[in-house]
Formats: sequence, C-alpha cells, structure tokens
Amino acid sequence: MSLPDPAAEPGFSGRCAPLQLDEVLQVLRQRWHASYDLQLVQRRGRLYLQVMWAYLEQQSFPLDAEGYEAKLQELIELLNGLGVADQVRQWLATTRDKPRLGRAMSLTLEPAEGGRSSEFLL
Repeated sequence: MSLPDPAAEPGFSGRCAPLQLDEVLQVLRQRWHASYDLQLVQRRGRLYLQVMWAYLEQQSFPLDAEGYEAKLQELIELLNGLGVADQVRQWLATTRDKPRLGRAMSLTLEPAEGGRSSEFLL
C-alpha cells in the first residue's frame, strides 16, 4: 500500500501540502503497526514533534479511538499552521528509529517563515 501523493490533490500549487489525519494514521500503522501518540513539545526555544511509546491499541492507553483521532487532528492542524508538514512527512517515512518503552522519538521542527511558531516560542 502506497502513501497518497500530495501533488495529485486538487489545488496543489507546489507548496507544502498539508498533512491529513488519514495520511498520518496510515504512516504510523504501516511503519510501526500501531497508532502511536504524538506530541508537540517546546524546550529551550525549540519545537519538537515526539512520537511517544504509548499507542491507541494498548489496553492502558488513556483515550478511546475518537479522543485519539481528535487529539491527533488538533496536532496536525498545528503542524500545518507551522508550515512543517513536509518535514514531518519525510521524517515519519524515513526515520530508522522505532518507538520504545520509556523513550520518545523526537524531530526538531524548523518552522517556515511566516508560520505560527511565535505562538509557541516565548
């Protein structure tokens, strides 16, 4: 199963295509066979996207499917607002790392000029 081509989307003008919920879920499930929790973290003036070790299919996961998808959709909207969709897409597709218990995977985000990074970085 291949990932959707953002350039094939109607209205695509060569700029960074926004991430979609289905796209992110598909990548997580294809790569690691689980719907891992994602978090946006700010430390020392930098933003990081973290893939946590907890996942939806885990019995102890604190959210149900609807809550997980709502949280993920909100995060995706933030990432799109920051203009980092291509960075996230590329990293999720190519990282050799794997989520492990007690250790989050982390991507340092480089927000695009004119993005919403000032809302996060004080």
